[in-house]
Amino acid sequence: MELSQLRTLIHVAELGSLSKAADRLHIAQPALSRPIRLLEAELGVRLLDRHGRGMTVTDHGQEVLRHALRVMAELEEIRASVSDEDAPLRGHVSIGMPPTVADILSEPLVAAFRETHPDATLRIVSAYSSYLMDWMHRGEIDAAILYDPKSARTLRVQPLLEEVLFLIGPPGSGLSQDVPVDFRELDGVQLLLPSKGHGLRAILDKCAEQCDFALSVPVEADSYSTLKSLVRAGHGSTILPKAPIHRDLAAGELCAAPLHNPVPMRRLILSLPADRPVSRLARFAGQIIASNVAGMVEKGVWPGRLG
Repeated sequence: MELSQLRTLIHVAELGSLSKAADRLHIAQPALSRPIRLLEAELGVRLLDRHGRGMTVTDHGQEVLRHALRVMAELEEIRASVSDEDAPLRGHVSIGMPPTVADILSEPLVAAFRETHPDATLRIVSAYSSYLMDWMHRGEIDAAILYDPKSARTLRVQPLLEEVLFLIGPPGSGLSQDVPVDFRELDGVQLLLPSKGHGLRAILDKCAEQCDFALSVPVEADSYSTLKSLVRAGHGSTILPKAPIHRDLAAGELCAAPLHNPVPMRRLILSLPADRPVSRLARFAGQIIASNVAGMVEKGVWPGRLG
């Protein structure tokens, strides 16, 4: 087994195509196919399946890929450990974020990597916290931003923010960021919210329970972009963090009001694995994320309390 075979598998798996991987590596496609065939022959399993639109990784391939990524990360750490602390790093890092957070932090994170570590490759994975935790435990991502993880004992966690949630309505609904709405006033209001089991919905149901009523939710949607579109079209109101919609608010496409008595909040944490070394690229990503969150809170773009 050679490192070049593992590198080839990583690139093909990421791009889903031998031809795209060959273009990236400036290698002829037949020369790229050979290391994959040799690796499959040595391991005695099929790692990639061809289909009409390219290639997909098999179950065995996913297991090998997980170890390959860890091997390459360790090699990069060897190089980094003897290099200048400020020297640009190479290698690959995968960062997981919930969808609402990815829309806010992806651009500044990519900009920081291109400026400081232009030879490194960055993968941003957008999914809900439960999936991100599972993928981090399996070694498929190197760090993640999570909302209120149920079990953080196997993680190194850094609190980032207690995020305030706002009542969001269509233009002309009379909501104002300067006039809080008592949570009890939502009794009987038709709301568009995520489905039961979603972390944000659980927080809101608990707030309603404290006020002795049940939320009225005729339409459920787990995609926050779908919720925004439905509210914008006048189908009802929703409850979301302000940061992902601050541009919509500035453009007058939505309006918002803070909620109080009680104030619905959720905790945002940066999570790193506790059962394996954390790469310098993952630590760099964490520093950029934390500094950007703090900056947005200071500017009022992201209402909440810093962790």
